Amino acid sequence: MREITYAQAINEALRENMRRNSRIILMGEDIGRYGGIFQVTVGLLDEFGPERVIDTPISEAGFVGTCVGAAMTGLHPVAEVMFIDFTTCAMDMIVNQMAKMHYMSGGRGKVPFVLRTNIGAGRGAAAQHSQSFHSFFMHIPGLKVVTPATPYDAKGLMNTALVDENPVMFIEHKKLFITKGHVPEESYAIPFGKADIKREGTDITIVATHALVQKSLNVAEEMSREGVEIEVLDPRTISPLDREAILNSVKKTGKLITADEGCVTGGFGSEVAAIVAQEAFDYLEAPIMRVGSPDTPVPFSPPLEQFYIPDEGSIKDAASRILAYQ
Repeated sequence: MREITYAQAINEALRENMRRNSRIILMGEDIGRYGGIFQVTVGLLDEFGPERVIDTPISEAGFVGTCVGAAMTGLHPVAEVMFIDFTTCAMDMIVNQMAKMHYMSGGRGKVPFVLRTNIGAGRGAAAQHSQSFHSFFMHIPGLKVVTPATPYDAKGLMNTALVDENPVMFIEHKKLFITKGHVPEESYAIPFGKADIKREGTDITIVATHALVQKSLNVAEEMSREGVEIEVLDPRTISPLDREAILNSVKKTGKLITADEGCVTGGFGSEVAAIVAQEAFDYLEAPIMRVGSPDTPVPFSPPLEQFYIPDEGSIKDAASRILAYQ
């Protein structure tokens, strides 16, 4: 099977769906001739023209609001917000309009809208361009929240997002755009709410998202040589969340680590820990460990930024602390 990058996989899904469905339009800053800040939309302007690939002013509230209206009146827009940090400029449109209109209209108003954005530190972009607050949107009823970790998942999940008649937050990771993986040329879809066991194991469950999936797999391979078999579970979507897969894994291993780049307090890992504590407490053989970012803004200083980002060492330390309870 061929290998392409995470960015190319998303581009391919966008291109294939735009060819099939003339309702799909793209909007965002520098997505046209420039091809997007991470080159995800490169070449799409040349094929589909400026009426379907629309460069916008620097106004997230403006173009996200435009997309909500366009979705309600027959189009299927895809907006690119350069960094998740900038969704704060459009929070009213996302939380009070995009997520609520179907419910408030008694099901008559649909909002088929995909909002693409990205999380993650590690590029020296400082505190306002490096945040990972995808768990914000997990808290909002009416939004589907997608968190692809591999090129294969990115294409399959985007294909699903682009036929969904509901609003989707498609949250990428800026450090993953250049990573490569096996991706079929033919079209395929990955259902929302269906986790993927990236590696099977019997001793510890790690529920990981985005870039921490591969870091967890690296730790699992290393610790396998020491006789510890770690199961790595990627939820792929955090809303809907595959609770059954998480619970079944924890019931098998008796131990849980969550690994997510968001700040630990009130983050994705906390929600998973609460679900397991409530529904599988009797199966736990050790305390739940959460791996995530510290509760500080992302530093600009390269050494401090590297210290800030959860890594393999953080995951292995959590695993060692759990194993100490045996």
